[in-house]
Amino acid sequence: MPKNTHKIAIAGVATLGAAAIAFTVVPADGQKTTTDSLSSSRVAYSSGQVRDVKASVTDQLAVSSLKVEAIEAKKKAAADAVAAKKKAAATAAAKKKAAAAAAKKAAAARKAKAAAASRSANRPVVKQVVVKSYPNNLDGWIRESLAIMKKKGIPGSYHGLHKNIIRESSGNPKAINDWDINAINGIPSKGLLQVIPPTFKAYHVPGTSWNIYDPIANITAAANYAADRYGTIDNVNSAY
Repeated sequence: MPKNTHKIAIAGVATLGAAAIAFTVVPADGQKTTTDSLSSSRVAYSSGQVRDVKASVTDQLAVSSLKVEAIEAKKKAAADAVAAKKKAAATAAAKKKAAAAAAKKAAAARKAKAAAASRSANRPVVKQVVVKSYPNNLDGWIRESLAIMKKKGIPGSYHGLHKNIIRESSGNPKAINDWDINAINGIPSKGLLQVIPPTFKAYHVPGTSWNIYDPIANITAAANYAADRYGTIDNVNSAY
């Protein structure tokens, strides 16, 4: 017999015993009840009642168990909700941090770009000057002299310079006249266009050498003198 059923049976017997004692105690003038009459009366109880009690207790335990499970489930759901909320907050914080870092990086990039643009705007523009080179020969000397003469506004042509150079020095930049009147006077004519030193000094073109034997300096000084005296070197056809 299960423990609970046993306890219930004992309780039943105790109750019946108490009832039997009550029946034996009667007033003095009452009829005495004999032991035999009590013994012939049997206590009636069945196992069905015990089973009903057992079922009731079992149902109560089952209900209690369900309540405990419901409470535990509710606690777990609450804990899961808290964990989910914390996870969502952490995710949001991480996204916010990443967005802030990206914004900071973009701002730094814009600042660097602006600084580079500012430096570029403030940087002086250096124009590359292409210096034309000329060959170191009579043709090159005449062409370079013509370029300088053009900048300085000195008239003259390639033909006018060439014909006078050939006549005066045969194209020798070191030529010197040591027999004419100038030579006799101690100021001989020198260079491609046979210029005397005082004339070279007076008509020297800025930007050229001060060396009278320098081909470019000699040609431009002589062309400058001829332009002043004859209008242009092209008008000179003899000693000048």
